[in-house]
Parts: sequence; structure tokens; C-alpha cells
Amino acid sequence: MFNSNLRKLSIFLSIFLLPGIAVTQTAEQATHIPVSEIMAAYQGLGRIPDQQVRVVDIGNNINVGVGILRRESTQTDEGEGITALSHRDITEVYYVLSGSGILETGGDGEGDREFPPASSLVRELVGPTDVRTVKNGETMTISAGDVVVIPAGVLHGFRKILDQITYLSIRIDPDQVLPAGYIHPNIK
Repeated sequence: MFNSNLRKLSIFLSIFLLPGIAVTQTAEQATHIPVSEIMAAYQGLGRIPDQQVRVVDIGNNINVGVGILRRESTQTDEGEGITALSHRDITEVYYVLSGSGILETGGDGEGDREFPPASSLVRELVGPTDVRTVKNGETMTISAGDVVVIPAGVLHGFRKILDQITYLSIRIDPDQVLPAGYIHPNIK
């Protein structure tokens, strides 16, 4: 099922996302990210539940990162704040491979903290990022096959995950804050 959903993602990207990117693209070649590379990065999941597979320069000073994430079981009671992230420069497109959860976006944030700029999370994965405790956001249940687009600056976090959720994150980086040419160490 995991590989089946990866195939569906490639069809989705080719039909809906890549034509819009190709209109402005000045790069001269396509980048193929085979399932073997995604799985190699997936094997790196552990203490950090987010692994960047690759970061590709698509021209016009825009990068696209492809990451794989797995979040484990969590549950926050209704009305209780959740930990949410806001990536200042990066728009994320989630494609859920397996599992499900209740994702909360937006809402009332407090306790603003910034991830350390020198951390690998900021340098390699998501760029400058703020963390807040959030209440009263919009909730949506997402599961295998679903796609969610989270614009830069929008708070987001999981309110509830029953077992686990695994998803790809396509990271659109219009200011090239991520390192173009990055390849996960398990791939080299």
C-alpha cells in the first residue's frame, strides 16, 4: 500500500503541480526521485521524525524539497493547546502515504519560540520556523491518499494521531533558504 500511494503521488504531481512549476522553470532537466531513495531516507527516521530526501533547484531561484515524515500516536483534548509550527518561507504540500490523524491549522497562538537558525531542521528541512501553542484552529481529518497544502506562515500541528501517520512533504522554497542539491546521506 505504501508503494501504491507513492505511485499515485507521482501521477498527482505530473497532472496538477508540475505543469504550473514548468511554466516558470528555467532548469534544463527533470529530477527523478525513485522510491528507493524515499525508502532510504525513510530508514533514517528516528529521533527526528522528518527526513529530507532531496532539494532540487527548479530555476528562477526556486527550490523544491521532498521530505518524508512519520508521526506517532498523540492525542490532545479539545480546547487544550497543541504544539504547532509555522515555516516562514516554505509552503508544504503533504501527501499522506499511510495512517491518519487530525491536523489543526491556524488558530490562536501563544508562547512564540524560534527554532535555532543553526539547527539541521532549519538549515536542511524547513527553513526559519516558529513554534507556538495553538488553540481554536481549523481541524481536518487526513488519511492515506489525501493532499493538504499549507502555505508559508500558516500554523500547523496534529491534534490526534491514533497509531501513526506517514506522509511526503513537498516543500516549495521560493527564496532558496534550503540547500539546493541536498541529497539525504543514506542515498549517497
